[in-house]
Amino acid sequence: MPRGLFISFEGSEGCGKSTQIQRLAARLTRLEKTLLLTREPGGTEIGEHLRELLQHSPAGHAMCAETELLLFTASRAQLVREKILPALAGGTIVVADRFLDSTTVYQGVARRLDPGQVRAINRFAVGDCLPDLTFILDLDPALARARLAARSGAPDRMESQSAAFFDAVRAGYLALAAEPEPRFHLLDAARSADALEDEIWQKIRPALT
Repeated sequence: MPRGLFISFEGSEGCGKSTQIQRLAARLTRLEKTLLLTREPGGTEIGEHLRELLQHSPAGHAMCAETELLLFTASRAQLVREKILPALAGGTIVVADRFLDSTTVYQGVARRLDPGQVRAINRFAVGDCLPDLTFILDLDPALARARLAARSGAPDRMESQSAAFFDAVRAGYLALAAEPEPRFHLLDAARSADALEDEIWQKIRPALT
């Protein structure tokens, strides 16, 4: 059986990843493709417990950057082995709401941890499991914050970071997109959701079997 296709979506909080993932999932479902949607942190029973600690638990506010790095990658390590690798082996299309590039940017750039150590921990967590296509949704941090403010409910721990933090996140993603890595596709997330959906589909369609 041919290996499935692995697609990841990246970007700062409020960039519209969730909307585009939902739209892509609807298109793939209409084509009767077998699909697995994942999110980070989370996606497994272990990962969901880590998600609560990383994003919602009051205890998480005392977390140091090194602990944050290890917990995010621990959740990812479980997700890769429990869900993603078996799905790809069975020919399933995996669509991930964040993957290792989030750790490269959020912890390696915005938290200012050693990039070499972050890279080594990232690769230990995922092994050879890398996305085939990664869409980076780029949005001005001020506009992203305005979108977040318009949402109902209180922001989680990551959404509550400073403006300087999210400026660094954007710079980190732009630096990634500038690398000579063919899987990266940088998209202007200030465009309409319909325009983004069409552009994403045009890049994915040739990879579908």
